[in-house]
Amino acid sequence: MSPRILIVEDEALVALEIEAIIEDLGLSAVGIAPDRRTALHLARENPDIALVDLHLRDGLTGPDIGRELAERGVSVVFVTANPRLVAKGVPGAYGVIEKPTEETLIADAIAYAMQRRGGQAATPPANLIAF
Repeated sequence: MSPRILIVEDEALVALEIEAIIEDLGLSAVGIAPDRRTALHLARENPDIALVDLHLRDGLTGPDIGRELAERGVSVVFVTANPRLVAKGVPGAYGVIEKPTEETLIADAIAYAMQRRGGQAATPPANLIAF
């Protein structure tokens, strides 16, 4: 079964680009959340993975959203232009990749998250800072 992915991103064009990449990979996007409220609402759809930006419509809420999603069993990878903001890690999250994104970077991050989620030993992709 392919993973279900939640996109937490407030920039519409970036979110749609990530969604298109996910769909091109043959995976399913649960939805796009521009803020904490929407992200936690969409978490009811039981996503496997969440790709979470840090700065959202409601401020620098991404780290807290990532922590809350991880507590609910969602595998979290941050996708941000400011990876240094979470360089020390966020409890429950697997790592961070830097924007701008491209298909191989998103694909590698999802594969890494799925391996970790499955309890497998996983080597992080070159462009992912693992926590």
